[in-house]
Amino acid sequence: MKLYGYWRSSAAYRVRIALNLKGVSAEQLSVHLVRDGGEQHKADYIALNPQELVPTLVVDDEQDGDALSQSLAIIEYLDELYPKTPLLPASALERAHVRAMALTIACEIHPLNNLRVLQYLAQKLNVDEEAKTAWYHHWVASGFAALETQLARHSGRYCFGDKVTLADLCLVPQVYNAQRFNVDLTPYPNIMRVWAECNLLPAFADAAPERQADAV
Repeated sequence: MKLYGYWRSSAAYRVRIALNLKGVSAEQLSVHLVRDGGEQHKADYIALNPQELVPTLVVDDEQDGDALSQSLAIIEYLDELYPKTPLLPASALERAHVRAMALTIACEIHPLNNLRVLQYLAQKLNVDEEAKTAWYHHWVASGFAALETQLARHSGRYCFGDKVTLADLCLVPQVYNAQRFNVDLTPYPNIMRVWAECNLLPAFADAAPERQADAV
Protein backbone atom coordinates (compact mmCIF):
# COMPACT_ATOMS: atom_id res chain seq x y z
CA MET A 1 0.00 0.00 0.00
CA LYS A 2 0.99 3.60 -0.59
CA LEU A 3 -0.45 6.48 1.43
CA TYR A 4 -0.30 9.90 -0.17
CA GLY A 5 -0.68 12.51 2.54
CA TYR A 6 0.64 15.65 4.14
CA TRP A 7 2.02 15.90 7.64
CA ARG A 8 -0.46 18.54 8.81
CA SER A 9 -3.52 17.17 7.04
CA SER A 10 -6.01 16.06 9.68
CA ALA A 11 -7.63 13.65 7.21
CA ALA A 12 -4.27 11.97 6.51
CA TYR A 13 -3.59 12.00 10.27
CA ARG A 14 -6.75 9.90 10.78
CA VAL A 15 -5.56 7.29 8.31
CA ARG A 16 -2.07 7.15 9.81
CA ILE A 17 -3.63 6.34 13.18
CA ALA A 18 -5.77 3.61 11.62
CA LEU A 19 -2.77 2.02 9.92
CA ASN A 20 -0.85 2.08 13.21
CA LEU A 21 -3.72 0.53 15.16
CA LYS A 22 -4.04 -2.20 12.55
CA GLY A 23 -0.31 -2.82 12.48
CA VAL A 24 -0.30 -2.27 8.72
CA SER A 25 2.65 -0.65 6.98
CA ALA A 26 2.20 1.65 4.00
CA GLU A 27 4.75 3.58 2.02
CA GLN A 28 4.27 7.23 3.02
CA LEU A 29 4.40 9.66 0.10
CA SER A 30 4.22 13.40 0.74
CA VAL A 31 1.91 15.69 -1.19
CA HIS A 32 2.87 19.19 -0.07
CA LEU A 33 -0.33 21.22 0.10
CA VAL A 34 1.34 24.65 0.10
CA ARG A 35 4.66 24.50 -1.74
CA ASP A 36 4.69 25.47 -5.45
CA GLY A 37 1.01 26.31 -5.40
CA GLY A 38 0.10 22.96 -3.89
CA GLU A 39 1.30 19.60 -5.20
CA GLN A 40 -2.27 18.29 -4.93
CA HIS A 41 -3.07 20.36 -8.01
CA LYS A 42 -0.42 18.68 -10.20
CA ALA A 43 -1.64 16.49 -13.06
CA ASP A 44 -0.03 13.29 -11.82
CA TYR A 45 -1.75 13.57 -8.46
CA ILE A 46 -5.10 14.58 -9.95
CA ALA A 47 -4.96 11.33 -11.90
CA LEU A 48 -4.96 9.52 -8.55
CA ASN A 49 -7.42 11.78 -6.74
CA PRO A 50 -9.66 14.01 -8.89
CA GLN A 51 -10.76 15.93 -5.77
CA GLU A 52 -7.18 17.19 -5.37
CA LEU A 53 -7.25 16.33 -1.69
CA VAL A 54 -5.28 14.12 0.66
CA PRO A 55 -5.18 11.36 1.69
CA THR A 56 -5.15 8.84 -1.12
CA LEU A 57 -4.48 5.19 -0.39
CA VAL A 58 -3.22 3.16 -3.32
CA VAL A 59 -3.79 -0.54 -2.80
CA ASP A 60 -1.16 -2.56 -4.57
CA ASP A 61 -2.20 -6.10 -3.71
CA GLU A 62 -5.74 -7.37 -4.16
CA GLN A 63 -7.18 -4.24 -5.80
CA ASP A 64 -4.61 -4.01 -8.61
CA GLY A 65 -3.37 -0.56 -7.68
CA ASP A 66 -6.81 0.97 -7.10
CA ALA A 67 -6.71 4.44 -5.51
CA LEU A 68 -9.05 5.15 -2.61
CA SER A 69 -9.94 8.64 -1.40
CA GLN A 70 -11.83 10.15 1.57
CA SER A 71 -10.32 9.31 4.95
CA LEU A 72 -13.41 7.73 6.51
CA ALA A 73 -13.95 5.49 3.51
CA ILE A 74 -10.28 4.47 3.65
CA ILE A 75 -10.50 3.74 7.38
CA GLU A 76 -13.62 1.61 6.98
CA TYR A 77 -11.90 -0.25 4.14
CA LEU A 78 -8.95 -0.98 6.43
CA ASP A 79 -11.34 -1.99 9.19
CA GLU A 80 -13.00 -4.54 6.93
CA LEU A 81 -9.70 -5.78 5.53
CA TYR A 82 -8.04 -6.09 8.95
CA PRO A 83 -10.88 -6.82 11.40
CA LYS A 84 -8.73 -8.03 14.30
CA THR A 85 -8.70 -4.58 15.93
CA PRO A 86 -12.19 -3.27 15.08
CA LEU A 87 -12.80 0.46 14.93
CA LEU A 88 -16.58 0.14 14.98
CA PRO A 89 -18.69 -1.56 17.68
CA ALA A 90 -20.56 -4.81 17.15
CA SER A 91 -24.15 -3.59 17.25
CA ALA A 92 -25.83 -1.50 14.56
CA LEU A 93 -27.01 1.10 17.09
CA GLU A 94 -23.57 1.54 18.62
CA ARG A 95 -21.97 1.80 15.17
CA ALA A 96 -24.44 4.56 14.33
CA HIS A 97 -23.50 6.50 17.47
CA VAL A 98 -19.79 6.22 16.66
CA ARG A 99 -20.32 7.27 13.06
CA ALA A 100 -22.42 10.23 14.23
CA MET A 101 -19.55 11.47 16.38
CA ALA A 102 -17.03 10.91 13.61
CA LEU A 103 -19.23 12.74 11.11
CA THR A 104 -19.77 15.64 13.51
CA ILE A 105 -16.07 16.29 12.97
CA ALA A 106 -15.49 15.06 9.43
CA CYS A 107 -18.60 16.66 7.90
CA GLU A 108 -19.57 19.57 10.16
CA ILE A 109 -16.27 21.00 11.43
CA HIS A 110 -13.37 19.99 9.23
CA PRO A 111 -14.81 20.90 5.78
CA LEU A 112 -15.42 24.49 6.90
CA ASN A 113 -11.91 24.89 8.28
CA ASN A 114 -9.62 23.02 5.93
CA LEU A 115 -6.86 24.64 3.90
CA ARG A 116 -8.74 25.24 0.66
CA VAL A 117 -11.64 26.94 2.45
CA LEU A 118 -9.33 29.22 4.42
CA GLN A 119 -7.41 30.02 1.25
CA TYR A 120 -10.64 30.86 -0.58
CA LEU A 121 -11.72 33.18 2.21
CA ALA A 122 -8.43 35.05 2.06
CA GLN A 123 -7.61 34.97 -1.65
CA LYS A 124 -11.03 35.19 -3.30
CA LEU A 125 -13.22 36.96 -0.74
CA ASN A 126 -10.47 39.19 0.67
CA VAL A 127 -11.25 38.18 4.24
CA ASP A 128 -8.59 39.52 6.57
CA GLU A 129 -6.68 37.40 9.06
CA GLU A 130 -8.79 38.44 12.05
CA ALA A 131 -12.05 37.59 10.32
CA LYS A 132 -10.65 34.32 8.98
CA THR A 133 -9.63 33.31 12.49
CA ALA A 134 -13.07 34.23 13.80
CA TRP A 135 -14.60 32.02 11.10
CA TYR A 136 -12.39 29.12 12.17
CA HIS A 137 -13.15 29.56 15.87
CA HIS A 138 -16.90 29.83 15.27
CA TRP A 139 -17.22 26.53 13.44
CA VAL A 140 -14.95 24.65 15.82
CA ALA A 141 -16.92 25.94 18.81
CA SER A 142 -20.23 25.03 17.18
CA GLY A 143 -19.11 21.49 16.39
CA PHE A 144 -17.23 20.90 19.62
CA ALA A 145 -20.22 21.99 21.70
CA ALA A 146 -22.29 19.26 20.05
CA LEU A 147 -19.50 16.72 20.35
CA GLU A 148 -19.01 17.52 24.03
CA THR A 149 -22.65 16.59 24.64
CA GLN A 150 -22.28 13.39 22.62
CA LEU A 151 -19.26 12.43 24.70
CA ALA A 152 -21.10 13.17 27.93
CA ARG A 153 -23.64 10.54 26.88
CA HIS A 154 -21.38 7.89 25.38
CA SER A 155 -17.73 8.26 26.36
CA GLY A 156 -15.73 6.17 28.75
CA ARG A 157 -12.00 6.23 28.45
CA TYR A 158 -12.47 7.03 24.77
CA CYS A 159 -15.21 8.61 22.66
CA PHE A 160 -17.46 5.57 22.85
CA GLY A 161 -16.88 3.52 25.96
CA ASP A 162 -13.47 2.10 26.72
CA LYS A 163 -12.36 1.00 23.25
CA VAL A 164 -10.83 3.12 20.52
CA THR A 165 -13.21 3.72 17.64
CA LEU A 166 -13.46 5.69 14.43
CA ALA A 167 -14.64 8.67 16.47
CA ASP A 168 -11.32 8.89 18.32
CA LEU A 169 -9.43 8.85 15.02
CA CYS A 170 -11.36 11.95 14.00
CA LEU A 171 -11.24 13.73 17.35
CA VAL A 172 -7.48 13.78 17.92
CA PRO A 173 -6.50 15.49 14.64
CA GLN A 174 -9.28 18.06 15.03
CA VAL A 175 -8.06 19.00 18.51
CA TYR A 176 -4.54 19.30 17.10
CA ASN A 177 -5.82 21.75 14.50
CA ALA A 178 -7.85 23.70 17.05
CA GLN A 179 -4.75 24.11 19.20
CA ARG A 180 -2.80 25.40 16.19
CA PHE A 181 -5.41 28.14 15.77
CA ASN A 182 -5.49 28.97 19.48
CA VAL A 183 -9.09 27.90 20.06
CA ASP A 184 -10.09 28.04 23.74
CA LEU A 185 -10.67 24.38 24.59
CA THR A 186 -11.50 24.80 28.28
CA PRO A 187 -15.28 24.54 27.63
CA TYR A 188 -14.78 20.96 26.41
CA PRO A 189 -13.49 18.82 29.30
CA ASN A 190 -14.75 15.54 27.83
CA ILE A 191 -13.07 16.23 24.49
CA MET A 192 -9.78 17.09 26.16
CA ARG A 193 -9.94 14.09 28.49
CA VAL A 194 -10.44 11.69 25.58
CA TRP A 195 -7.78 13.49 23.52
CA ALA A 196 -5.26 13.03 26.34
CA GLU A 197 -6.12 9.33 26.76
CA CYS A 198 -5.75 8.67 23.04
CA ASN A 199 -2.35 10.33 22.88
CA LEU A 200 -1.03 7.94 25.50
CA LEU A 201 -1.31 5.19 22.88
CA PRO A 202 1.70 4.73 20.57
CA ALA A 203 -0.58 4.38 17.53
CA PHE A 204 -1.78 7.96 18.05
CA ALA A 205 1.51 9.42 19.25
CA ASP A 206 3.46 8.01 16.29
CA ALA A 207 0.93 9.43 13.84
CA ALA A 208 1.32 12.98 15.16
CA PRO A 209 2.23 15.56 12.51
CA GLU A 210 5.60 16.50 14.01
CA ARG A 211 6.72 12.88 13.87
CA GLN A 212 6.27 12.61 10.10
CA ALA A 213 9.21 12.60 7.73
CA ASP A 214 7.85 15.52 5.71
CA ALA A 215 7.21 17.77 8.71
CA VAL A 216 8.65 21.21 8.09
